[in-house]
Amino acid sequence: MSPDAVAPAPALRVREQRRRRLLLLALATALLASLTPIVGKHLVGLAHQPLTGIDHIGALCLVALHLLVAPVHEFLHLLVGAGVAYALADRTHAWWRARRVLAPLPQQQPVPGDPFALACMAARVPPQQLCIVDGLPVPAFTAGWLRPVIYVARALGDGPAALPREQLAAVLAHEWSHRVRRDPLRLFALRALSKALFWLPGLRALTDDVADEAEIRADDSAIRVVDRLALASALVALGRWDIARAGVPAMTMGVGFVRPDLLERRVRRLAGADVVLGSRLSRGSVVSAACLVVLAWTSGLVDVHGLAHPETATAEEAHCHHLHGSPWAHLFCRAGVAGPVLPETGTDCPHRFEP
Repeated sequence: MSPDAVAPAPALRVREQRRRRLLLLALATALLASLTPIVGKHLVGLAHQPLTGIDHIGALCLVALHLLVAPVHEFLHLLVGAGVAYALADRTHAWWRARRVLAPLPQQQPVPGDPFALACMAARVPPQQLCIVDGLPVPAFTAGWLRPVIYVARALGDGPAALPREQLAAVLAHEWSHRVRRDPLRLFALRALSKALFWLPGLRALTDDVADEAEIRADDSAIRVVDRLALASALVALGRWDIARAGVPAMTMGVGFVRPDLLERRVRRLAGADVVLGSRLSRGSVVSAACLVVLAWTSGLVDVHGLAHPETATAEEAHCHHLHGSPWAHLFCRAGVAGPVLPETGTDCPHRFEP
């Protein structure tokens, strides 16, 4: 079988590779941009209080800005803490749910000569890495962090819903790619991060896009050893499984073989058709995330700005904060005042408090 016969069009592969790079770049940017201003001051001692000694940037009073934005910074800390707790609870529930579903179901490994053993041979999958489960509510998935295991429903090889050997081999080859790449661990970590940073719009959509690309790459790996049309036929056949009614989404337990929202794209590209690479990321979520990141960075930068003369008991009073006054009243207190743009002490502040 020639490479051209088993691979999507070169132009499509180029677009998909570019998409994967952009997704990884977007994820890294989102994580760094959202977490650095929140935890950077506490984890890195470099550039300690870079704004110390600067009371104004142009007309903007940094002391007033500090007083106004400090609560935002503290609130972001609370959000991160709540997000970590939420991620731990969600991932623990996912693990417990998988154990609860799998524990009572009879499981065994392939027996030499049975349909699963023959499919393993055709897919070049070690039989000992396969677990056949009676009554599994999803057709196939891979789960496990350090030593992933491929779980398949016995119905795929025995019964009215059994797949032909080529299609069953295609399913196993696809899942074997997930195991080799340790996709369950990678996607588990990404989902945990998206839960921990639940307050950042679009991060969950980016995670789902990465999960989509994991399925596409597993398809590409599978068609190196099985026929691509057999894999497409298996996708169509397993797409009829009513996973939602089963009440146990495959993605809860690991990396599932069938994602109804991704089915059409996978089948079309395996059939050699060109496909449009969409994204779950919306324009609104990008704009909202950008606004939140700007707010986080503003609060982080201002938080490392020490109030003027921090060694005194009257730090706020020694600058321009009116006693019992609102910081809003002197946020732009140097407007129209002559003097250097970045004075070291702010002595020309018209609101300077004189003890």
